[in-house]
Amino acid sequence: MKTLQFALLCVLLSACKNIATKTDEATNGTSEEVAESKEWTADETVADFDITPISHATAVMNWSDQVLYIDPVGGAEAFSGQPAPDLILVTDIHGDHLNVETLEAVMIEETQLIVPEAVAEKLSASLQEQAQVLNNGETKTFSGFAITGVPMYNLREEAKDFHTKGRGNGYVIEQNGLRVYFSGDTEDIPEMRNLENIDKAFVCMNLPYTMPVSSAADAVLDFQPKQVYPYHYRGQGGLSDVDQFKQLVNQGNEAIEVVQLNWYPNR
Repeated sequence: MKTLQFALLCVLLSACKNIATKTDEATNGTSEEVAESKEWTADETVADFDITPISHATAVMNWSDQVLYIDPVGGAEAFSGQPAPDLILVTDIHGDHLNVETLEAVMIEETQLIVPEAVAEKLSASLQEQAQVLNNGETKTFSGFAITGVPMYNLREEAKDFHTKGRGNGYVIEQNGLRVYFSGDTEDIPEMRNLENIDKAFVCMNLPYTMPVSSAADAVLDFQPKQVYPYHYRGQGGLSDVDQFKQLVNQGNEAIEVVQLNWYPNR
């Protein structure tokens, strides 16, 4: 009888151990399941970002239920079907980046307008009331986004008058660990090469105004974003060779994904 009781006790103890183990796994997950869960969460963060090229330097971003416009030009018709912007970022004073009539057409009362000082000086009085000045090297928070003004300027002697240092802004925009960089009009300046932890980089390349494809690729290989998008690549000689840009980048680093979007839909 004692032998039978002992056997039954062992069975009960084993069953309880199995139940406890399954309960722990259901609550905490195995190490592999936890890792997969973390990876899924990271993917969801990236999936929360979407960009629609409008033309050249102009784009619409949908990010964490917010809408951001970068350098809106082209009039209201260029943004037909797009949601109203929560944030607008303008990089420079040139007409392919700043158009007051377009800003007045697409902005609503709640829109925050982020600009460098040189752009603020060219805005209408009503737009100035909604504008927030962000200078090179400054970081401010707007609608939950940490936005940093990054210098953008020319290096070549023959091009230095196109974009002088301190006038315009590139931007690093960050939320929930995702860091997105827009170069604005610039060459392969040290401030670009020294960027860190960029997930998505939008890099210009057009002569004579910014830089050649080779310089853009070389800078990208220095700061190593996870993804790079060639944009702003129409120059005096037509469109820059973005296929060559991709080849140069991936010859230097296969891990950098080069994403080619259609920035010139009317060509």
